Amino acid sequence: MTHPIEISGRKDILMDIISAGGEGRMITVDQYSYIRTAHRVYGKKIREIVRDTGHSRNTVRKALSEEHCGYSTRKDQPYPVLGQYLDIIDRWLKGDKDKPKKQRHTAKRIYSRLCYEHGFEGSDRTVRKYVHDARRLLGLDNSLVFIPLDPEPGFEAEVDWGTSHAVLADEHVKLKMFCMRSKGNGKHFVQCFLCERQQALFEAHIQAFDFFGGVFSTLIYDNLTTAVDKVMRGRDRKINESFLKFQAYYNFTPRFCNPAQGHEKGGVEGLVGYARRNYMVPIPEAQNLEELNQRLLEECMAYGNHRMSGREETVNELYEKEKQHLLPIPEVRFSNIEIFSGKVDKYSTMIIDKNRYSVPTRYAGLKVKAVACVDRLDIFHGSRKIAIHRRLYGNNKWQLDPFHYLELISRRPQAFESARPIRQWRKVWPECLEQILERFCEKQGNTRGKKDFINILMLFKEHKKEDVLSAVEEALSAGVSSSETVEHILISRIAPVEYSPVPLNNWEPLPPPDISVYSQIGGAL
Repeated sequence: MTHPIEISGRKDILMDIISAGGEGRMITVDQYSYIRTAHRVYGKKIREIVRDTGHSRNTVRKALSEEHCGYSTRKDQPYPVLGQYLDIIDRWLKGDKDKPKKQRHTAKRIYSRLCYEHGFEGSDRTVRKYVHDARRLLGLDNSLVFIPLDPEPGFEAEVDWGTSHAVLADEHVKLKMFCMRSKGNGKHFVQCFLCERQQALFEAHIQAFDFFGGVFSTLIYDNLTTAVDKVMRGRDRKINESFLKFQAYYNFTPRFCNPAQGHEKGGVEGLVGYARRNYMVPIPEAQNLEELNQRLLEECMAYGNHRMSGREETVNELYEKEKQHLLPIPEVRFSNIEIFSGKVDKYSTMIIDKNRYSVPTRYAGLKVKAVACVDRLDIFHGSRKIAIHRRLYGNNKWQLDPFHYLELISRRPQAFESARPIRQWRKVWPECLEQILERFCEKQGNTRGKKDFINILMLFKEHKKEDVLSAVEEALSAGVSSSETVEHILISRIAPVEYSPVPLNNWEPLPPPDISVYSQIGGAL
């Protein structure tokens, strides 16, 4: 049954649809709705709809038999503008297969060459689209597909170095940040070092094993030079002999990533950035590296009260369960030391790794031996330890103990002002020492005053720093001008408390003296 009122009411809509569309164009949703409504609801025949809409019979039949799907995807994309240039582009891309990755054609470079060498007048967008598709067909596309992983607990951990900055003892320093992360639970260990040499790498591992409560059976690295001497074909590596000894002592298996494939240990790669943003911002300040590392250790211990995606237990809960799967730590700690031998030079220093460390001047010209840890260095002459120093990193640095030179400077007081040990010490000693030096030079003269002041400096070797400075301040307030007075004040301050004598009850007393015998000398009174 037809409804002429409703049909006539659609005439205006129909005219708008026809004017917006037309034969040769895809019908809109409104046109599609009109055709189906006219046929299904109002019973209009196809020839009437064709006459009303201007569409062909095939279009109308298709609208009545199928869903409205809009534009269909083109199966093959032609490149009419490129045309004769397609073979040229393909030849350049195929030639890139045996070229270095960083020196292959980019889409921009191809576009530039087409313009300058072949007179191409099309747009760069056309070239970019074709190059993108051609690379996939030629196997030059660098896009990768990743496999979701679910590692076994206690089996693998990832290791990496990062860089950060801190302020230590009011000095801005660049630090190397060691990171180890368990793949099984996400718990991590972070510590800072002054370098990333092999000795620092070993020390970091030893501390990390203590933190995790055991040794992971497999550790994943990039191709760091402190472990790998040469990268061979495929997975083969020529491993450093010292690293092999360390690995054999703790019985873990090292696994090295493919070159330039950091995603193979993506967990620790992300940890480096996380630790830098969360543990080192704002830039931390500490008196020394030990204090900074203690803070980092506290941060690592506090981390882990959350659940990682896809896990039912927290990081700390998994961390506790993982310990039973780790290899035990050897009872004897790995001797992570380096031995150096050398001869003390005319400056009474031993040169180690292009840095100088002082010894007492009486050992100048003699052969000595140094035992170096990551943060400390001990120097021996024979079996006698003659110097202890903080380990230096870098080049042409001097680690001088002023007590090694005080006796020599006392004999050569004119060198006092320019002596490197005194200049280094003078930067940090308190103002009271400057004041008493000035008084000694004023009262005794420049030469005698400096020699007498050196006697005060020697007191620091045998007594506590606080006691000596307290004695110096008291001497300043008393107006004294000699080192003997300062030493007397110091000894009186630290002298032991005198005790009253206690009678010895189990000791027989002596008999009373017989003084009558004295009358025989010179006659009786």
